[in-house]
Amino acid sequence: MPNQKEGNGSSPAASNGHAEPEPAPSDEDNSLDAILVRIGQFGRYQIINYVLLCVPMLFNAFFSISYVFTASTVVHRCNITQCDSPASVYEESWLNFTVPYKNSAWDDCHRYVANETEQLYAPFTDPSGAYCDAAYFNRETETCGHDFKFRDEEKTISTEFGIFCADQWKLSMVGTINNVGQFVGIPIGGFFADRYGRRTMLAIAGALSAFMGVIRSLSTNYYMFLIFEFLDMAVGSTLFPTAFLLAIELVGPKRRVAAATIITIFYSLGEAFLGFLASQVQHWRWLLRVLYAPAVLQILFLWILPESVRWLLSQGSEERAAAVLRRAARINKRPLPDEQLDELLATNRQKLSQANESQYPIMKAVRFFSLRILNCCLCWFTHTLIALGLSLNSVNLGGNKYTNFMLNGFIQIPGLLLPLIIMDRIGRRYSLCASMLLCAVCMGASAGIAPDNYAGALTLFLIGKLAITCSFQILYFFTSEIFPTNVRNSLLSLCSMVGRIGSMLAPQTPLLAKYYAYAPQILFASFALMSGVLTLAFPETADKVLPTTMEEARDLNLVKRRGQAVVGEEAEGPSTRKMC
Repeated sequence: MPNQKEGNGSSPAASNGHAEPEPAPSDEDNSLDAILVRIGQFGRYQIINYVLLCVPMLFNAFFSISYVFTASTVVHRCNITQCDSPASVYEESWLNFTVPYKNSAWDDCHRYVANETEQLYAPFTDPSGAYCDAAYFNRETETCGHDFKFRDEEKTISTEFGIFCADQWKLSMVGTINNVGQFVGIPIGGFFADRYGRRTMLAIAGALSAFMGVIRSLSTNYYMFLIFEFLDMAVGSTLFPTAFLLAIELVGPKRRVAAATIITIFYSLGEAFLGFLASQVQHWRWLLRVLYAPAVLQILFLWILPESVRWLLSQGSEERAAAVLRRAARINKRPLPDEQLDELLATNRQKLSQANESQYPIMKAVRFFSLRILNCCLCWFTHTLIALGLSLNSVNLGGNKYTNFMLNGFIQIPGLLLPLIIMDRIGRRYSLCASMLLCAVCMGASAGIAPDNYAGALTLFLIGKLAITCSFQILYFFTSEIFPTNVRNSLLSLCSMVGRIGSMLAPQTPLLAKYYAYAPQILFASFALMSGVLTLAFPETADKVLPTTMEEARDLNLVKRRGQAVVGEEAEGPSTRKMC
């Protein structure tokens, strides 16, 4: 969740797609939705394009989080010159007296000091093993420079550019720079998508991102790798929101929630598939080429994907919009009367001529909903920190890191589906609170698991990941429902942008384990607990018409679900009656 949800699927545009249903749609929306119902809400035409749009969702998962494997450290220990030989391996019997053992692993940067005095007077035998004895080592430790023995054959930028021990922060910095690129790229990509078209942006950004990834595989030093990691995300981070919007904009109103959920699942499948590919291609240069080279073909979307009808109408491109709708009706084998199409175009023409570009009252809204906005920003920060942080820490659980990462991707699928079951039954607020508290409990409990209890640690991790994925999906809906229409997108974007700070910090959380093994879990549990409790301060929005004015948004707590009476002294007011 992405991720993105993570770092992979957590974009502001995705939230807009989940905001269902909108109150009092415009004439153009009414006419277009009526046409979509007539020509088929999810017919053959939509299915073909929907399947195509799942491809960039997979690639976006690859691009957003491939640094987990390309910029990861590898399991290593100091090379013990008194004991190691070309034939020795990572695990040797003499490690008990040559290398410290901590946090259920051999120390990767320190070794015990050899007692040179004892060695000087020792009887000379075979030089390769003469001094490999506990008597020649004391309990003092020293760093081992850059002389290491590796457990696996895996090659990352750590092994190629010599990034170990004191320099390990450089590996975490790659993830932070990746998310800084997303922070910069998403709003810029949104601007260009609105200016030049969804399809155009999807095709060009996807091909450019693929090009950046292939160049990154040719990096000759760490800083070249870092620059192209940033450029990759600066141009490619728009793939998720753009593909998401294209996928749902030509789907009928009754199919949009399902369409939004299913296409988000493909991001999670992309994460799982990334883990599989990384297990098969364990050299970072070739892994990048396998992930990125096929993505160049996204440039073909310029010719095989239709442009968004809603975007075409907003630009006054009536003939192109009409052509897309006629083609959809023809492929779906449904009739489309010219009269209904002409009515749509006439309504759209009138709307464009009367368009009012006045500024939204954003400053008034910030004063009006200051506490709600602060709470929402904290909630987004918490979700991006934990969701991406768990994905990154999954490879440090013990066991097979590739299997752990694949399970991390697969467990998000039920997490994305669960909100469809619980949100309307127990409400947005309680669903959000309960899932965050469940995540907090799992993270807190994992700190009490024995270091060698891999099964227990993995179980708690997966439940916690499922819970935070579920709450993130709910947050998409919820954030779109607690603010009024005229500032909804602006405030949603504000909360999401603040949340990006969490995704920038998440890559640094594995470093905390160097100081205390369970520090990342405790950090996640603390934020999940605090923010989970604070979500109870939000108003409930389940089964209520979305607020149009600031007053209606303020009074959401006074309104019961549709079909029930309204409490409070304003029950007879026209504004409140409209909401019910």
